[in-house]
This record gives sequence, structure tokens and C-alpha cells, in this order.
Amino acid sequence: MLFDALSDIGLIRKENEDNYLVAPEKGLFAVADGMGGHVGGQKASKLAIQVLDELIGTENERKAPDLMHYAISRANEMILQSGENEKEYYGMGTTITAAMFKDGSIHLAHIGDSRAYLFRDNSLSLLTCDHSLVNELFRNGSLTLEEMQNHPQRNILTRALGTQRVAEVDIISLPAQENDLLLLCTDGLYCHVSDQEIADILKQDWTLREKVRRMVDLALERGGTDNITVVLVANV
Repeated sequence: MLFDALSDIGLIRKENEDNYLVAPEKGLFAVADGMGGHVGGQKASKLAIQVLDELIGTENERKAPDLMHYAISRANEMILQSGENEKEYYGMGTTITAAMFKDGSIHLAHIGDSRAYLFRDNSLSLLTCDHSLVNELFRNGSLTLEEMQNHPQRNILTRALGTQRVAEVDIISLPAQENDLLLLCTDGLYCHVSDQEIADILKQDWTLREKVRRMVDLALERGGTDNITVVLVANV
């Protein structure tokens, strides 16, 4: 298994509220995009990543989907507790999209609008569903794709860690194949770089570092209006 990752503050934000995890010894990778002001956002995304890393060890008796659901549910509790106990963190929350390679499968746990993509056989597939207001409006036919991308409420989430007592987490499992590329990213990437452009980059005969760097650079060239975080994993 090979991997590379990069997080960039972007060109507008004063702080980076994104965090990411690469733990190849566990087959565990994740991205998280915090919200609630830069203090709260940083705290929430960092806490989510820390709890996930701490609760998922190299040896686990639980099945991977159950373990990931437990860890993210526990992170939700910790974020809520911090927000209640410390005034400056009240209302904080975070997205999280995590992947675990185990027993020949890729197991995903997802809440919010960060994303997981699979690049297989020169084709890119979006594995996760954005938990956002505009995506719900798009899916029920109220918005077109173009309207969705430019909607003034495109940053409003319908699900996130720290916003509800019980976290509603999407759990997805699929067979892993040799030479799969798994991409985890925050919305700072895909709001500027299209799926086709991502696919075109991943098709290139470049190193993982070069691919990750090119994706981030392209988002910056397009304005870099948000923090940008990319984790790319090759199943080799």
C-alpha cells in the first residue's frame, strides 16, 4: 500500500480547519473539515481524527464497519461534550470521511460533505453522498447541477459530527482490487476541480505525490477559497 497526502490553507482562509489521518499500519485513512469558527473548527476536526486513530488499533476483534461506526460515534460524543464544557467551542462540528483497508475490502465511514472517490480501470466513481442542503435539493430535482455549484447555501450541511446526539453515519463496504486508487478530499478540492479533471490527473503516469500536488495546485489556481486536503491511497 502506497499513499500521499497534502493539506493547504488555501488563499482566503486565515486558518486551516482541515485535518487528516494516514495510518498505513492499520490500513486507516481519513479527512475531516471542521466548522464553527476557526478555533472550534480546528478543534472538532482534530478531535475526530484523534479519536478515530486511538480507537482503531492494529489488532481489532470487531468487524471493520462496526469498529468505524463505534469510533466515529464516540468522536461525536467527545465533540458535543467539548462544546458544552468550553464556551469557545460551543456549536463546533466537523465532517469526516474515513477508509479502512481490511480483509480484502475497503470500508468507508462518512458524514458531511467531504468525499471518497475510487479510481479503478481508468474510471472515477464517487463513493459517498454529500450530506448538504444543496445536494438534497439537487437529488429531488429542485436544483440543476450548475445551480447547485453556485448556490449561496452550498455550505449548509444536513449532517455533521457535533450537531446531533446520535451521529447518522454512512457505512459503505466494497471489494478492493489491485491497483485501486482511493481519494479522500475535503470540499476545498472538488468545489474548484471537476470530477473529470480529477480523473484526468489520476490517469497520468505520475507519482502519488505529483498527483496530489497537481490537484491542490489546480484548486489554488481556481481561487483556493477554502482549505484543501487530499489523501490518495494506492492499493498495490
